[in-house]
Amino acid sequence: MASITSAGLGSGLDVESIVTKLVSLEQQPIVDLQKRTDTIKTQISEYGKIKSAFSAMRDAAAKLANPSTWAALTAMSSDTSMATVIAGAGSGAGSYALSVTNLASPQSLSSNAFATNATVGSGSMTIELGQWSSNNSTFTGKNGATPVSVSISATDTLSSIRDKINGSGAGVLASVVTDANGQRLVIRSKDTGEANGFRITTADDDGNGSDASGLSALAYDPTSSIRSMTQNTAAMNANLTVNGLAISSASNNIEGAVDGLTINLLKGGTKDPANPDDPTKNTPIQSTITVGQDKDSVKKVINDFVTSYNSLMTLMRNDTKYDEANKTAGALQGDSTAVGLQSQLRNITASGSTLGGQFGRLSDIGIDVAADGTMKVTDTKLTSALGNMSDLKNLFMGVDTNDANNNGLATRWRGFADQVTGFDGSITTRTTGLQSRVTANGKRTDELNDRSAAYEKRLRAQYTALDTQMAKLNDLQSYVSKITSMISSSS
Repeated sequence: MASITSAGLGSGLDVESIVTKLVSLEQQPIVDLQKRTDTIKTQISEYGKIKSAFSAMRDAAAKLANPSTWAALTAMSSDTSMATVIAGAGSGAGSYALSVTNLASPQSLSSNAFATNATVGSGSMTIELGQWSSNNSTFTGKNGATPVSVSISATDTLSSIRDKINGSGAGVLASVVTDANGQRLVIRSKDTGEANGFRITTADDDGNGSDASGLSALAYDPTSSIRSMTQNTAAMNANLTVNGLAISSASNNIEGAVDGLTINLLKGGTKDPANPDDPTKNTPIQSTITVGQDKDSVKKVINDFVTSYNSLMTLMRNDTKYDEANKTAGALQGDSTAVGLQSQLRNITASGSTLGGQFGRLSDIGIDVAADGTMKVTDTKLTSALGNMSDLKNLFMGVDTNDANNNGLATRWRGFADQVTGFDGSITTRTTGLQSRVTANGKRTDELNDRSAAYEKRLRAQYTALDTQMAKLNDLQSYVSKITSMISSSS
């Protein structure tokens, strides 16, 4: 009897095709369930985007509800080539008269010219920070500073001497300048101000001390009548007045003269022809510093909020709409939670507040809400509204202790966003519910897959048995045919 080696050989049926189609019908509920699961996962993803957009809107609203936003000040100088101004915390609105005689400067010395790569001599240079008298006849060491000694070898050129000075931490900066006569060593104070002057004494290895040769060519100590180097500028404080108050500053960045203001001096007065080398004799130059509310920064915060609000509303509108032209529905079309969020946000935006004085609604300040829920800003109207900062501030961040629904708009936008994105908020709750459906569908899919596998196994067993029986019958038929043929032949 023939043995069955492949399903269908015994019966002549296309068993594989039959089983595949029957199993496919059995698995159709799995396919449908997977499609529903994919749809739910898309909804979860969209809610994630909505939550992120709500958070961005919340952060933008929080800036509008932050007192520091409305307290921001800006400072301007009438002559920005003379001074620039920065308003910081503690500064107040007002106008200040600034007069500058001279800028703060570092002391600067230059040596005589040397041939390129020439050596000077060996020994040591001692650099000491301090303050010179008006005629450089006396020198007072700087409190807290100690003299620094720099060892110079016979092979040191101006360049290597420069490097040694800069690496010594002596409070000065050295450089090599080349002109038509050769190379010069230039040394200046690291910091400006009269207390940051310096003197240089030298000791030659030839035992001659600070004579006119060798390393002494780099000495400067008028108290000992040594001026081998030339003083190009003296260490000086800036001299200025603010509203007539005289100020002397070691730095050109003036802090504390006016609370919260930092004044950066850029230019001093014009030289006195009779005393061109004495900056303190300059004819002062004037500027006016004006400090006022920073309207531009407030406008930016408002526009930034509008951008984040529009992004949120556009996202929710696209998720919940039905596109009639393309016959397609948004991922959350018909979702009551998403539709409800849109409605609640629209209601807050449209309700306004009575706390804003002359501004009761957004339209009063140039922000109109379109039919699709997004905002459009009319810049000229908003700029005009910025002229009444007090009412504008209350429209956004006012708090009504008797009626929370009458709070400023930014206060309510922020509160609503905190509510819906919180642990028990509607977005979190809805997302959790959708995720539980995905989990349940996964379990149901596993059950259906198991049932489908069992069904396929049962079908294959049944068709295998059918093949076996058909093979037996075919063999019996063949045997009977042979016997019948033999009987017919013998008769």
